[in-house]
Amino acid sequence: MPLDFLVHNIMQSFPDLALRNRIVWTYGHGLHCSDRLSGRHEMILWYTKSDNYVFNLDEIRVPQKYPGKRHYKGPLKGEISGNPLGKNPSDVWDIPNVKANHVEKTIHPCQFPVALALQLVRAFTNSGHLVLDPFMGSGTTGVAALLEGRRFVGAEILKKYYKVAEKRCVEAIEGKVKYRSPEVAIYVPDPNTAVAKMPAQFRFTVVNKTVERETKCQEKRRSMHRA
Repeated sequence: MPLDFLVHNIMQSFPDLALRNRIVWTYGHGLHCSDRLSGRHEMILWYTKSDNYVFNLDEIRVPQKYPGKRHYKGPLKGEISGNPLGKNPSDVWDIPNVKANHVEKTIHPCQFPVALALQLVRAFTNSGHLVLDPFMGSGTTGVAALLEGRRFVGAEILKKYYKVAEKRCVEAIEGKVKYRSPEVAIYVPDPNTAVAKMPAQFRFTVVNKTVERETKCQEKRRSMHRA
């Protein structure tokens, strides 16, 4: 059962809460599965208590894909059509998760990236607002809140994680915390590096698979034609 389904069922018992968005957080790395598709996303549910809520779209806009695009008809024909501040980031966020050599990595086994929390804090709260994380783990939400000038309250039952969270929050206040900004572009490997080059045995396998697939497609088309 998807966890967000269960959460939404619970939230429906509070009539004042309204679901505004179901946000997909997607990332490129993780455990590879052999008997199903590898999981590369998690869900974020954004609820509000009324129609009077905070949504700072300008704080999370992303660069336009076609910044030079212009209106092609109407009274604005020929003028730039996109918002100069950037476009709406949509409900799918591609943000690297915290693995191995990630600059934010701590002893916590399932740590969320600061960039993810920053997006939420920037979009749904204002400066000086209070941010609560009742399961704060390594303190990622606290780091994001403090970096953005918000107040923070968190809870964690494991002392070893609480100590990590406390240290990171203090570092955020002092401007010393290490984190990967959401403004940093997704890393694209240099094709000339050893790990990014296609090994000879991979090329052979890919060619064979392509030929095999094309042969099967041709046979299927011929059988359909005969039928």
